[in-house]
Amino acid sequence: MTNLFNKYFDDFKNPKLLDKYILKQVIEMFIMGVLVFTSIIFASDTFITLIKQISMYGIPFKIAFLIIILHLPAVFVMTIPMGVLLATVMTLNGLSLSSEITVMRACGIGLNRIAKPIFIFAIVMACISFVVNETIVPIMTKQSTDLALYAFSKKNIPEGKHNFTFKEVKDGGSLKRLFYVGDCTNETLHNITVMDASKDGTIQILQAREGTTTEEGWKFQKGAIYTVTNRGKALDTTMFEDSTINFGMDLSDEINRNMANERNFIKLFKFIKTAKPEDRQWLAVSMYDKIALPLTTVVLVLIGVPLAITPPRVRYNRGFLFSILIIFAYYLIRALSISFGEAGSLAPSLAAFMPNIVLAIAGIGLYYRKVYTIC
Repeated sequence: MTNLFNKYFDDFKNPKLLDKYILKQVIEMFIMGVLVFTSIIFASDTFITLIKQISMYGIPFKIAFLIIILHLPAVFVMTIPMGVLLATVMTLNGLSLSSEITVMRACGIGLNRIAKPIFIFAIVMACISFVVNETIVPIMTKQSTDLALYAFSKKNIPEGKHNFTFKEVKDGGSLKRLFYVGDCTNETLHNITVMDASKDGTIQILQAREGTTTEEGWKFQKGAIYTVTNRGKALDTTMFEDSTINFGMDLSDEINRNMANERNFIKLFKFIKTAKPEDRQWLAVSMYDKIALPLTTVVLVLIGVPLAITPPRVRYNRGFLFSILIIFAYYLIRALSISFGEAGSLAPSLAAFMPNIVLAIAGIGLYYRKVYTIC
């Protein structure tokens, strides 16, 4: 204990040494936290999306994987607050369990001074998060959307493949379209049959000798379209020499979801003025969230610092548990407030900042009490 006291007494005379000591541990834990949380998100939601795109839409693995990679900066923005919180709680909890926090405070180093480098680090990471979200994320999201549109429109029929079939399904799992291609040579499709059940009550069967895929749709030559009811009754038969049909997937939901991510704060602010009235509410929530999400980094540190200081009677590391509980509480409040905001029950700005406001109030109260409590 005497050696610890002398060590921190020297550090108190040299504050930079104390800052470096704390920051080194925070940065190491932050890198680990970002990697862990990014891996969890990728292993759950992201790869489920990847498999869905391959199995349901016929997108080649390379293109689907590239689309996922283009969403990596957006995931990184989401995991920065988690990583900073984990680093804060684990570092301070470790220092507290080893009685280093107690020795620091006995040397006259208060909690404000101990937490100073962590708050500075959180502010820096919040700025980095904001810059990435304003510059890199819009570009990557736009490229991802364009690539998805191209892949869906081209359908990616493999050259040289014979007797190739694939299907599209509806949200409920029922069949939407079934495609059969006899073979594909020189980017030309031969002996094509398409069964389209996308319209309720009727089924359309298209048969053509040749066809090609373009961004405008599928171009068929020398074929016929048969329209029948679900019970097999023929309604109409149309013969054609040339016909272009857009069998591209319905990407309206994907495009609408990326509408906000493809623009930074200023561009989104201008876009809202010309957007459809029914879209302005949720777009405004997304606009304010571009500021609220980076600020979350500082707010989570504010509540994480006092919770990380372990009382002397507790002799186990509870930092990771606290981190998970805080993150769960934050994203639960965030999901509820954004849902109410998009529904119009809350003002867009209040919906975006509500999680920060709630956690900041709790954090200020805990921090104030902990500053005047000897650990």
